[in-house]
Amino acid sequence: MLLAIDTSTAQVGMALYDGTQVLGEMTWSTRQHHTTELAPALSGLLNRSAVSMDMLSALAVAIGPGSFTSLRVGLSLVKGIALARRLPIMGIPTLDIIAAAQPAAKQPLAALLQAGRTRIAFSLYKREKKTWQAEGGVRSGTVDDLLNEIESPTIVAGELSAEDRKKFSKKKAVLLASPVNCLRRPSVLAELAWARWQNDEVDDAATLAPIYLHVAGTPIQ
Repeated sequence: MLLAIDTSTAQVGMALYDGTQVLGEMTWSTRQHHTTELAPALSGLLNRSAVSMDMLSALAVAIGPGSFTSLRVGLSLVKGIALARRLPIMGIPTLDIIAAAQPAAKQPLAALLQAGRTRIAFSLYKREKKTWQAEGGVRSGTVDDLLNEIESPTIVAGELSAEDRKKFSKKKAVLLASPVNCLRRPSVLAELAWARWQNDEVDDAATLAPIYLHVAGTPIQ
């Protein structure tokens, strides 16, 4: 049984996955209450799914980019469980979760999330070998910055406000993903991590660190 947790932004999620099915999944929006809401939410998910902590065999966590504080909360909880119970842990870049949920397409994909102060973090992806592969690193900018880069048909998906969606919808080259496909699903995080676990691609719980962004947009750990 694998437990996946994503606290990258105000969108929080967790899921239980056994390689065959999603036993439980929940997502919600919080107003900077990650610290007080996460542990009770985990307890509730475990109880409703009839799963105990002793049944967990692996852990997954979204490692950013995202909010400094919220990323730390999720990573601290997952690393604590991993170290205490000696469980393997897989850290998955947050934008990869958004990309993995998108249907196959010939057009490139821009996956994004809110980075605070009207800025977004985004990565560009291309479909190769039946998966979305990141091209280049994570960047930071405004919605207008990304819009100005899009010159040919490009799928845009991720954490978007109503105002953001309105801006993107006005540009013909933008193929805007539906709100459902824009939600970061913790079950997708779980599936990505499960595949890594099966290939023995495990992270070191002691050294695993979140991905942040400098104001200039360069990712740091």
